[in-house]
Amino acid sequence: MENPVWDALPAETRHCVDALLAKDHRVRAIKAVRDASVPPAPGIQECMDLIAERCAVLGLSRTPRVPTAPSDLDALTAEVEGLPRRPAAIEALWDGDTEGWFVRLLAVMTAPNAEHSLALFRFGGDLRLFNGEVPPWPEAEHASTVGRARAERFAVPFHFESPGTPTDTVLRWWDSP
Repeated sequence: MENPVWDALPAETRHCVDALLAKDHRVRAIKAVRDASVPPAPGIQECMDLIAERCAVLGLSRTPRVPTAPSDLDALTAEVEGLPRRPAAIEALWDGDTEGWFVRLLAVMTAPNAEHSLALFRFGGDLRLFNGEVPPWPEAEHASTVGRARAERFAVPFHFESPGTPTDTVLRWWDSP
């Protein structure tokens, strides 16, 4: 593979990038390329092209991601109505993977605590952060709108602990005061 950006990287960085890609840590691999490059660092698109080339060379196929769930309110209502127990609340919760942050919409039940996934909202990966495209996080805004509508429909609380800041260390609805 002939790529001037790749060829200019130290051997240790090339090894690190390949190891990150083997674990599907693409954003971290892009950061490693940019951090180790001689200024001016290559742009995000150039790095993404390089990462795609490396994945092809390494024989790494892209694992399909769970698509963003439709926010058809009637379908979500039917799904909640089909649960074995009535929800105690509708909760939106940040989660993440190697592509970045997304919001899960859940119906939560008590006695015992349980959750049922209703939808997953992802409107882009964390490369948006490099491009200055977020905040606001559109998936959080959408999950809040849809979640509040479903909570009102079932006359239960809606809980989204951190809509403006992605984090996985928040109190769940059943743990909140």
